[in-house]
Amino acid sequence: MGTANFDFEGEVVIVTGGSSGIGRATALAFGDAGATVIVADVRPDPKDLDAETPTHELIRDSWGEAHYVETDVSDAAEVESVVEAAGEHGGVDVMVNNAGLFRGGSITDLDVADLDAMLGVNVRGVLVGTQVAARDMIERDDPGAIVNTASISSSLAQYGQVGYDATKGAVRMVTRGAALDLAETGIRVNAVAPGQIATEFLEGWTEEAKQAATGDDEEGFLKDVPMGRAGVPDDVAPAVCYLASDAAGYTTGELLHVDGGWQVC
Repeated sequence: MGTANFDFEGEVVIVTGGSSGIGRATALAFGDAGATVIVADVRPDPKDLDAETPTHELIRDSWGEAHYVETDVSDAAEVESVVEAAGEHGGVDVMVNNAGLFRGGSITDLDVADLDAMLGVNVRGVLVGTQVAARDMIERDDPGAIVNTASISSSLAQYGQVGYDATKGAVRMVTRGAALDLAETGIRVNAVAPGQIATEFLEGWTEEAKQAATGDDEEGFLKDVPMGRAGVPDDVAPAVCYLASDAAGYTTGELLHVDGGWQVC
């Protein structure tokens, strides 16, 4: 099968939640494609079990320019500061609103504090990130691309995670609404919807999921995935790069599933 090669030489890319998991893989993919990458996260060190070097340092060592900005995306001022930091390198060309938070709980036992925390990161962080990036692009008259990390939970309810499902449903509608508002400016807004991805995002979804990603599914993690394996962050990163690239120049408001067929069964 053919391979895709992306070229983001000379462009500035912000990846929130870029220290670990899908965000780390995405930041590395943009670095490999020549971009200046700004990793915005609450911590520089990766949580991934098989990673030690901070994302921005790995990009510097392997490809080129990268920077880390400590960022809590639930704080609008800190998101604005990240975009201001991008201005030191010419302004943001691609904004990847990837940072996310999961707290479980059914409708009868979900803690309101957990819901508020998820709303702050998953919804306000994405909306404000989209907003401030778009304003920067409009002020510079340099339309770029915004890619949000949604989820299979954006469209499909799952047991015991009503709050998370609600926030990811909101990400889908922020993406669609922003795409509509910004279409005339030339700024495109899309989202990826990952399925079961073997990262440290969910407590306990670690070694078992990594084994399942190679086809060893003794614990039954993958009974609902038609392709028969968990995804890995490197499955998602190319989809983000595609949506940010000129190859998707006529695509906006789209929710691109990267889930091994989860949503079709």
